[in-house]
Formats: sequence, C-alpha cells, structure tokens
Amino acid sequence: MPRSSPTSAARARLVTLLGPAFVAAIAYVDPGNVAANLTAGARYGYLLVWVLVLANVMAVLVQYLSAKLGVVTGRSLPEVLGTSLRRPARLAYWAQAEVVAAATDLAEVVGGAIALRLLFGVPLVLGGVITGVVSIAVLAVQQRRGQRVFEAVIASFLLVLTIGFCAGLVLAPPDGGAVLGGLVPRLEGTDSVLLSASMLGATVMPHAIYLHSALARDRRRHDAEVRRRQGVAVSVASTDRLLAATRWDVVCALVLAGGVNVAMLLVAAANLAGRSGTDSIEGAHAAIGDSLGAGVALLFAVGLLASGLASSSVGAYAGAEIMSGLLRVRVPLVGRRLVTLVPAVLLLATDVSPTWLLVVSQVVLSFGIPFAAVPLVVLTRRKVLLGRYRNGAVTQVLAWTVAGVIVVLNVALLWLTLSGG
Repeated sequence: MPRSSPTSAARARLVTLLGPAFVAAIAYVDPGNVAANLTAGARYGYLLVWVLVLANVMAVLVQYLSAKLGVVTGRSLPEVLGTSLRRPARLAYWAQAEVVAAATDLAEVVGGAIALRLLFGVPLVLGGVITGVVSIAVLAVQQRRGQRVFEAVIASFLLVLTIGFCAGLVLAPPDGGAVLGGLVPRLEGTDSVLLSASMLGATVMPHAIYLHSALARDRRRHDAEVRRRQGVAVSVASTDRLLAATRWDVVCALVLAGGVNVAMLLVAAANLAGRSGTDSIEGAHAAIGDSLGAGVALLFAVGLLASGLASSSVGAYAGAEIMSGLLRVRVPLVGRRLVTLVPAVLLLATDVSPTWLLVVSQVVLSFGIPFAAVPLVVLTRRKVLLGRYRNGAVTQVLAWTVAGVIVVLNVALLWLTLSGG
C-alpha cells in the first residue's frame, strides 16, 4: 500500500484539531437568531442582509482572537481577566457577564420550548423543562466522555439545524438582485436599528467569545498531553500548528453558521414579507407551511429544536467557564444548568410573547459584546501575554474597528430608543 505523503499526513493531523469553533458556532445559530432573522426578513425584506454579512465577518476575527488567546496562553479570557482585575472590578465584570448569560439561557430555553410546542403540542413551560433536562444529558456527555465526543454531538445538532433552516431556499430561491441590494448598508427608523442590534447580538455573541478561549485552551492541553505520550516536546512549531488549525476551524465553522443565518433571513424575505402573524416564530412557522408546504415547516421546527437543545448546553458550559475564571469558583455544569433554567421557565409561565422575549434577549446580548470584545482586543495585543503571537498592527486596527462598530451601534440603539426617534 502506498504511504501517505508528509503533506497528506499533516492535513489529516490538521483535521483532528478542528472542533472547538464548531461548538462556539452553535451560539451563532441559536433560537435568538431565528427570531431576529425571521422578523428582519418578514418586516424589511432584504434590507438587513448586510447586517448579517458584516456581523459574521466581525465574528470571524473576534472568535479567532479568542481562540488564539486560549491556544497561546493556555488560559481562557475569564481566567486572564480574573488574575488581572482587582476584586471589586472582577465582581462587577462577573455581574454583567451573568446578565448576559441569563439572556442567553432565556433565548435558548424559549426556543426549545417553542419547537416542542410546534412539533408535539407540548405546553411552553413543560417544553422549557424538557429542553433543560435534555441539555443536562448533553452536558453529562462532556463530563463522562470528554470534549471530543461532546464536540461530535454538538456538530450533529449543527448539521440538523442547517438542513432544517436552509430547506426553504431549495423550494423558493430568493431574488438575486434583491439579495445584492440588501448588501448596501442602510436602515429605516428606530425599529430597524433595534433589529440590527438584535441580529448583531445574536451573531457576535459575548458568551461565545468567553467560551471559545476555554475550548481552545482545552484543545492545547489535550494536544500537549498527546505529544508528551508520544515523546514529542511541545514547541513553537506545535503552537504554530494549533493556530493554523484554529484559523481553518474558525473560518469553516462561521461560514457555515453565517450561511444559515443569511438563509433564514432570505427565506423570510422571499416568503413571509407582508404576511400577517410573522412577528412570532409560531406565525412564521405557519406561514412557511402555507407558502412552502408542511414538509419544509416540519424541517424548520426540527431545526429550531436542535438549535435550542444544542445552544442551551453550550450556553451552560460558557456560564460555568465564566464563573470559574472570574470568581475561581467551579460549579458543576449540571448544577449551573439547573440554576439558570429557573428564570427562563418562570418567564415562559407569563403572558409575555415568547418571540418578543427572544428578540429582547438578543438586544441584551448586544450590550454585553463590548465587555467581552474590548478586553479581548487589549489583551491579545500585549507582548508580555502572547509574545510573538500578539496582534500585529493591521490586526489590531481591524479589531478596534470591529469593537468600535459594536459600541457605536449600541449607543445609537439606546439613543434612538430613549428619544423615540
């Protein structure tokens, strides 16, 4: 049998290092994205396509910087901040991160509950509980079988939701000219700014920034352990190899997640514009069924369920990492899941629209992005922390531009909302 070339062997090794970004990418296709993207497409057609494209480009850079921090330092972003901030600042930072985590959990549990009601007629409160229980089971896989198996489970959910959310494009392709027109940046009033912030919060998600650095840290530790067992020293070359794999990991995962987000908006723009009742996920699901058939509506509901279950597990994982890094308190993932599940279930028991809860949760996430992105940009520039791997001048300019766009959008959102403009 012919031997594989060094190049093919290196490529095979590279593939084995992929995975963390696909777990983080689940945060970019959670139920909050579904609500924000469907609402944007149904209400404004193709107007806000540019927001998703811009947000995804920004997400690639932000997620790579997060992963680079974990690979090079062997610590997550919360861990680095936990050692550099004084106690009062650390507690304040943790408090805002917990608000973001609660908003994240709300979106994911609500999304899973809505999907279960669409598929099986399960009441929302019971659906929220079921979503939480299943996410506990997924987290148990991570604890008992390890990160690689956990990554495989999450990737399977990602595949299911991709099929579910993109199926409508096959039967009803969007207008190509209108899609190109949607790439031109423009807004129409306060509501479009609110939706843009919601879409941004659902795409560049703060808890994904915290989590990805932890996942990359664990991948570095696993790789170092494997190399030690093989009698190979951990060197600069091994770090370079991990960073190369990380770049491929981030680009592939976020191109997939970004494509799913754009697909949701395009399906809504092509099939739901002007239809009544599409301001809720349930109404959008019914409209999809009327326009594209029961089969596509079923796939959409299955995709929503996969999104809720996977993102709920990943969100709880991120929350545990945030608490551990900032407070140096490690709470079991299952315990963490139970604590954060309660507020979401209580809100489901109220008369508040579940879809409205999803959209508002994404706005809260948008306000949390600067608290994750700005420290990340500052830390990844420090030579004392990353050495030869610190951000170069071009990367730093791009990173500050991304952080600046996020901050400006949030300030504009706050001013327009308060002024009623």
